[in-house]
Amino acid sequence: MLPLVFIIEGSFFMTQPILQVSDLSISFLQEKKWREVIHHISFELYPNEILGIVGESGSGKSVSSLAVMGLLPKKVSDINSGSIVYLNKNITQLTDKEFQNIRGNELSMIFQEPMSSLNPSIKCGEQVAEILATHTQLSSKEIKNEVLRLFAQVKLPDPETLYNKYPHQISGGQKQRVMIAMAIACKPKVLIADEPTTALDVTVQKEIIELLKNLQQETGMSVIFISHDLALISEICHRVLVMYKGEIVEQGNAQQIFHNPQHIYTQALIGSRPSLDIRLKRLPTIQDFLDKKEHAEVVTTAVREEHLKVLYSKKPLLRVVNVEKEYLLKTNIFKPNQYFKAVNDVSLEVYEGETLGLVGESGCGKSTLGNAILQLDPATKGQIFYRDQDITQLSKADLKALRKEIQIIFQDPFASLNPKITVGEAILEPMKVHKLYANDKERKEKVLDLLNKVGLLPEHYDRYPHEFSGGQRQRIGIARTIAVNPKLIICDESVSALDISVQAQVLNLLNDLKDNFGFTYIFISHDLAVVKYISDQIVVMNKGQIEEKNEADALIAHPEKPYTQKLIDAIPKGI
Repeated sequence: MLPLVFIIEGSFFMTQPILQVSDLSISFLQEKKWREVIHHISFELYPNEILGIVGESGSGKSVSSLAVMGLLPKKVSDINSGSIVYLNKNITQLTDKEFQNIRGNELSMIFQEPMSSLNPSIKCGEQVAEILATHTQLSSKEIKNEVLRLFAQVKLPDPETLYNKYPHQISGGQKQRVMIAMAIACKPKVLIADEPTTALDVTVQKEIIELLKNLQQETGMSVIFISHDLALISEICHRVLVMYKGEIVEQGNAQQIFHNPQHIYTQALIGSRPSLDIRLKRLPTIQDFLDKKEHAEVVTTAVREEHLKVLYSKKPLLRVVNVEKEYLLKTNIFKPNQYFKAVNDVSLEVYEGETLGLVGESGCGKSTLGNAILQLDPATKGQIFYRDQDITQLSKADLKALRKEIQIIFQDPFASLNPKITVGEAILEPMKVHKLYANDKERKEKVLDLLNKVGLLPEHYDRYPHEFSGGQRQRIGIARTIAVNPKLIICDESVSALDISVQAQVLNLLNDLKDNFGFTYIFISHDLAVVKYISDQIVVMNKGQIEEKNEADALIAHPEKPYTQKLIDAIPKGI
């Protein structure tokens, strides 16, 4: 292997790789047959480098990183060929005990979902302390001081207090920082960050990215950064690998990959992203690029203005008037009770056929307002009028009837589907509850029609949720939502965790269903690019109040409030 010469931030480097993956193939045991999922991939990671790996779910990004960490599941996975050489040692030949000496110490990893990776029954500080106790000779006092130093280094507020908090007591961004502290505790030479910012607010995401960049520069460690967000990868990485169906289809320096992509798949990944600059009638998908279809037409200003004129000439379907939602924080016999106001005097209107985008950081009150409209968590004060009827005053029987009219698409369809019943039964169930159609035979015919409308097949009726991909499960969730013919649908972060191409497919589907059935959407998200694409109007929330609202294109192009500008500035724009 010849030494590599490259430039990082104006400095020349000539060096040998710290990690070298050569001709690596990996198979998994599925239904008593071995199936190869990684096909002869080769790449290098150099000292003091951030290497990006991009691709959709199932492309092989995470499986490759688990192989580097020696974390492939036993008995059901096998490295067919190739080697992973770390500091001139083939680590695929290490025993479990030998790997434990370097894992967490020299090779470390930040996982995608910190809540799943942190132990909910152990305090945050103790979880980081455990790593130091395993790999160092420090005393208990020295370990605690080092954990507090790490917490300060990853910019966690009040490290002493946070040391004694459990994971459920801190925010998503703070949990991710605890995971980063744990990963860098032993000053690793290689850090793998697997989707470390997925589903985080854009502002928190920006903070985490800046933190990782600063830590990398301070410590000189090498980083493998895995993501399906190309704009994010382009901002943080020096070189990039693009993976597709278990193969590396393109690799090179970040500028070359993103400004002059050679492979059609890389071009498709870049082209499938919603744009802040132009409004397309339809988002192109990966398949559109692979099939060489013509790109969708741009919506002109005149067409947009006519659409909005017709839309807002109607009566509002929903009116939210001075709504507040308070939660009891503390009760004290000798002092007044303390309350937290999650939604504070919010008023807005939603018109029939409109898509209203609702954006803001976690904790701003978006989902709380959505739950109040759904009457899942009723408002403390104010009125909510649906078709001119105050739904905050409905009886239980009337509320049940309202459930048919106002529905929700959840962020995590897998969590909202019963794993013990088939998806066909799950979609049929709400029809039965609301006594739609004459019998189960008619309902099944309707379910099959719905599966077709959301891009699924008749044979999917008898399959279970675990047998589907994330994008397919989201389609099932949409089919279940529209099964009762609602008028108003609240989409709560319903595309935030999806791959770029799957996200494009789902957004196109939502728009098609809106055109065909006359749905009205409240689209809740922290992703401003997605919200701009799908929305007619955007409402920005901050600390329980409406900060700003305007027509979607106008709000992104000319924000009036500093908070809105802050959200826009936090969007990765590296491409």
